[in-house]
Amino acid sequence: MTPPDPLDEVLVVRFQSGDRAAFAMLVRRHQSGLYNFALRNLRERTAAEDIVQEAFVRVAQAAADFKSDARFSTWVYTIVRNLCIDQIRKNALRRHPSLDESARRSSDGGEGPTLGEQTADPRGRSDVERSVEGGRLKERILAAIDALPDDQREVYLMREMSNLRFKEIAEITGVPENTVKSRMRYALERLQEALAEFEEHARALT
Repeated sequence: MTPPDPLDEVLVVRFQSGDRAAFAMLVRRHQSGLYNFALRNLRERTAAEDIVQEAFVRVAQAAADFKSDARFSTWVYTIVRNLCIDQIRKNALRRHPSLDESARRSSDGGEGPTLGEQTADPRGRSDVERSVEGGRLKERILAAIDALPDDQREVYLMREMSNLRFKEIAEITGVPENTVKSRMRYALERLQEALAEFEEHARALT
C-alpha cells in the first residue's frame, strides 16, 4: 500500500532539518494554486510568476521560524496576498492601466476556475459548437471574476480555486469568518447575475 503524502507542516519540519526534497514537494504542491491566485489578482503573467517565486524565497528564508502548530497554506497565501497588495499599489502609483485592460481583452489570460469543465454539454450539438460555447463561457466567467469587487474576488479565488477553508481565509485576510462567508455569498450572486444567459452553468456556482 502506498503511504499517504506527508502533510505540509511535516514537510516544513523536514526542510528545517535540511531536507531540500521536502521543500521541492511543497513548491510542486502549491505553486499552481498560488500562481492562479496571483494571476487573477494582478492580471499579468510575469508579475504573478515573480510573486510566487518571491513568496517561496521568503518561505525558505523564514522556514526556521515556522511554528509546527500553524498551517503552511495559511502562511504562504498570506505572503502571496501581501506581495500582491504591494504590487497593485506600485502599479497604481505608476498609473499603468493598460495591464488590466489588456488582460480583460485576452481570452487566454491564465488558468481560471474549472467551472467550465463542470458544465454539461447540450445534447444534439456538434463538437465545434460545444467548443465555441465552452470558450465563450470561460471568457465570460473570467471577465465576471475580474469585475468582482477586490474583497469578494479575493475570497472567491481562495475558496474556489485554492480550496481554502473559510477559517483559513479569515486568518489570511484578517477579517471575521462571517465576513468572509458574506463576501463569498455576494461574489456568487454577482457571478450568477453576470452569467444569466448561461442559466444552466450559473446554477453550478451555488
